[in-house]
Amino acid sequence: MLKVSGLTVSVGRGARRHVAVQDVGFEVPAGGSLGVVGESGSGKSLTLRALMGLLPPGVRAERGVVELAGEPLPFAGPRARSARRGRLAMVFQDPLSGLDPVHTVGAQVAEVPRRVLGESAAVSRRRAVELLRLVGMPDPERRSHAFPHQLSGGMRQRVLIAMALASEPKVLLCDEPTTALDVTVQAQVLELLDDVRRRLGVAVVFVSHDLAVVRQVCDRLAVMYAGRLVETGRAADVLDHPAHPYTLGLLEAVVDLDDVDHMPVTIPGTLPDLAHVPGGCPFHPRCRFASEDCAREVPPFRYLNDRQWGAGEGTDEEGTDGARGTACKYPERVTAG
Repeated sequence: MLKVSGLTVSVGRGARRHVAVQDVGFEVPAGGSLGVVGESGSGKSLTLRALMGLLPPGVRAERGVVELAGEPLPFAGPRARSARRGRLAMVFQDPLSGLDPVHTVGAQVAEVPRRVLGESAAVSRRRAVELLRLVGMPDPERRSHAFPHQLSGGMRQRVLIAMALASEPKVLLCDEPTTALDVTVQAQVLELLDDVRRRLGVAVVFVSHDLAVVRQVCDRLAVMYAGRLVETGRAADVLDHPAHPYTLGLLEAVVDLDDVDHMPVTIPGTLPDLAHVPGGCPFHPRCRFASEDCAREVPPFRYLNDRQWGAGEGTDEEGTDGARGTACKYPERVTAG
C-alpha cells in the first residue's frame, strides 16, 4: 500500500544546507503496521511530514519516491496536497494543540468528510457521530457538542483519530500519539489503533520512543539514527536479536520494572548535529564495537539471511516480509558482545 524509497530531506540552502533524512526506504502492506523508533532528532517525525507533504519552510524533500497503491506522489507543486487528500492521514502528538479550541469536536470531525469527500452538512454531522462511536468515545452524540478543553487527553486523542479516519484513508501516519497519555489511556488508544488497522485494512506507520509500544502494535520495525535507517525487520526479531549496536543500546537503556537487579545502561554521547555528522558510520563515536574502518567507511544497508537474526525463509536482497536489514559492517559483534 505504501512504498518509500531513497527519501532524502534537507534543511537550509547553499552553504547552510544539511541533510536531515537520507535515503530512507520501507514498505507497508494494507492492514500492516511499521514502527519507527530512535532518539529525538533522528528524523522520524520529519520523515512522516515529508510523506504527508507538510514540510515547513526551509525544509524540502530533495529526492526519493513515495508510492501509494503503486501511484507515485509528488513532493511539491499543485498536486502535492490533492494527491494525498483522502488517501493519507496523520495523527499528531499533542491532541490539544491539534484541535481548534473555538469549535466543537463534532464540527471539526464533520469538516473532513464535508470538504474532502463532498458530503452534505447533515450527512457529515451524522458521520462525525459514527466516527466518534467507532473510536470508542463514550456517549458520542453528547460529546460531539463538547469543546476540546472539556474533554480528557484520551478523549481528545480519540477525536484526532476520528478526524484522521474521516477521509477514509488508505494509510495512517501516527506521530507519537500516546506520548502525553497516562498508561491506562495509552493502552486503550493502542488497542483502538490496532483494531482499526485490522478491521479497516489501513496501513499504519507508527513513530514512538517506546519500544514496548511498538512491540505491541507493529508487525515490522525500522530503527533510525542521524536521519538514516540502521536496522529493519520483524518487530519481535529486531527487539529480541538486534543486529545494530544502536538498537542494542536502545534496548539496554530501557528500565525493566520486572527485573530489579537490571540497571539501565545509557548510550554515551548524544546525536550528532546536522552540520557535524561524523564520517564513516555516523554511530561510531558512540559505539563500543567500533573499529578504525568504521570511522572511514559508510556501511551500506544490507539484508541478513542467517537464521540467528530471525530472517526466516525466503529472504532475498529485495527484502521480503521476513527480511532483516542492518547498516552495520559487523552485526555479529552485537551478538558476541
